[in-house]
Amino acid sequence: MILSQKDAAHFFNLMWGLQYYVNQQLQLLPDVPSFQAFNNLSLEEKLPIRDALWKNTHLIDAYTTQNPDGLSTDDLCIIRKWKTFIAGKFHIFRYLKDYTVFIGESRIYGVVGLYERIEDILPPRPLPVLVEAVLLPYMGKIVYDGVIQSYNIHFGGGIHSDLKEQYARDKQNGRIITSLEPETAVTQLPGIAGKFDKENEAIADEIMKASERMRGGSAIQNAAFGLLRASAKATQLTVHNPDDIEGLRHSRRQILSAFNRLTKAMSRAEP
Repeated sequence: MILSQKDAAHFFNLMWGLQYYVNQQLQLLPDVPSFQAFNNLSLEEKLPIRDALWKNTHLIDAYTTQNPDGLSTDDLCIIRKWKTFIAGKFHIFRYLKDYTVFIGESRIYGVVGLYERIEDILPPRPLPVLVEAVLLPYMGKIVYDGVIQSYNIHFGGGIHSDLKEQYARDKQNGRIITSLEPETAVTQLPGIAGKFDKENEAIADEIMKASERMRGGSAIQNAAFGLLRASAKATQLTVHNPDDIEGLRHSRRQILSAFNRLTKAMSRAEP
């Protein structure tokens, strides 16, 4: 996902105005006489100013207080929120329709591209990709400040497995952060009822009743019926009371026990 052309242009207009002010204060590029001249610089030429900004965030307060560019209240509010920036190294783990998954040291962020999709501005490499970036709040979304540095590092199966588990855990528990603005912070919420819950409940109840009637037969069949009943009970619990984690853990133990009984019965069978 990327911003609209209008929103992306608006973002960079605010960012370059702020960075031009930073350069005026710090005089890192003294030969840049005007905002237009600064705006025409390449991203690489702007890098010293970009880096200085995130090391001197008090200049954000100074800029928004003085408001030398005559910005609106809404625009000043956007820039003030950039003080909540998240800078560091991240693993880009997955490209999704709504955002790119950035995995940090302890949190996972859903980041939106600016003019281009994030996967299109990075060298083509297998995921995960290690990058260094500054994440910012912008209009209820998380974006980056215009610069992403990637590292040509190959990760083995162990790192990939750890990242996959972290992503699965945070996704399941609603901890994927898609906004750095408290008033609009939205994550993928866990445990939201599906569209056809009532129908699911009825089907689960029917399966449970049917499994309880299945008795007799060979040792393998009996063990298989037991596994079916344990699984049906867990399914019934997930649709009727999905937040009963202790109950689900108990059902899991019953399923594992039934599975072990089936495995033993199969191992005893002789041709």
